[in-house]
Amino acid sequence: MGKSRRTAPPASTAPPTNTAPLTGRLTLALTALAVIAAGLAVHSIVTGLTGDLLGGALYAVFVCLVVAFVAPRQHPLTIAAIGFALCALVELFQLTGVPLTIAQTFAPAALVLGTTFVALDFVAYAAGAAVTAVGLMRGRSARKAARVEAA
Repeated sequence: MGKSRRTAPPASTAPPTNTAPLTGRLTLALTALAVIAAGLAVHSIVTGLTGDLLGGALYAVFVCLVVAFVAPRQHPLTIAAIGFALCALVELFQLTGVPLTIAQTFAPAALVLGTTFVALDFVAYAAGAAVTAVGLMRGRSARKAARVEAA
């Protein structure tokens, strides 16, 4: 007699589950795969300066998406700055000649590390990082608007 039964709270009072990071990361991963496909297409089809700049911009977009995947709660401008800095470090690494040596041994490494330093690549990296920052900010705004509508 005196025992009370514990029951689960009604569904309306259950604590909300946070699936946004998983959904956000899934979106980032799928977008990164699409960027890789676009980058490989540009590498294969577009030649000359246009191909180099498009490839560099897509490389920066990919790097920024990886940064966003690893640190999804960072501000998009922070993500873009880190992504640009990583791209710049890889570009400066090319001055050592090590990436060229690695690419001569393992050709796919050239797609990740490059082979020769080209200062104009910094412009492409900045453009790719900026486009990514804008896209991430728009996505963040859309998610906030959806949460407000749902409430």
